[in-house]
Amino acid sequence: MQTSSFFAIISRMRYIERWALMRNSRPENLSEHALDVALIAHCLATLGNVRYGRHLDADRAALIGLYHDASEIITGDMPTPVKYANAEIRDAYHRVEDTAQKTLLSTLPDDLRPVYQKILSQQQPADADEAYLLKLIKAADKLSALIKCIDEAQAGNAEFATAEASTRTIVEDMARELPEVQDFLTEFLPPYGNTLDQLL
Repeated sequence: MQTSSFFAIISRMRYIERWALMRNSRPENLSEHALDVALIAHCLATLGNVRYGRHLDADRAALIGLYHDASEIITGDMPTPVKYANAEIRDAYHRVEDTAQKTLLSTLPDDLRPVYQKILSQQQPADADEAYLLKLIKAADKLSALIKCIDEAQAGNAEFATAEASTRTIVEDMARELPEVQDFLTEFLPPYGNTLDQLL
């Protein structure tokens, strides 16, 4: 039986540092970020089901969250100001991401590839529930970034002040459409940055 390098490659998420253009009080790697996004995405989907009568697959939200930036193992983390500087760069980077995803998928055994393609490739949602779930995962990604900014501010690092303000605006805009995001902002975000004694 032939070997597959897929999970050995995925394990390298821990070596991809985020926020490359920023001075960090504590570096954050892609593996940490992926876990945060998975946890938050699961929470948002659960809020949707419990409070808003939705029929979302919270476990799938967590799974997609874990893999949502897997292509960055190959591409590296492109800083947001660069990635979205203009339409030409944005579109080119999306093509690079697509190629990286295909490269990752090519390392899987043929029989497993279709399963992981459904996790890694989220361009055409199957139905309205899936489309809504993908919006929540995107919101979880932004919430994770906001939490990083809050953590840096708590550590006395003013470097993230502008990023915090712009990310908070994006998240608040999302919350107008996604009530689950507003619930997270109201109930779960405020304790971030507290000490363990305060949290307990």
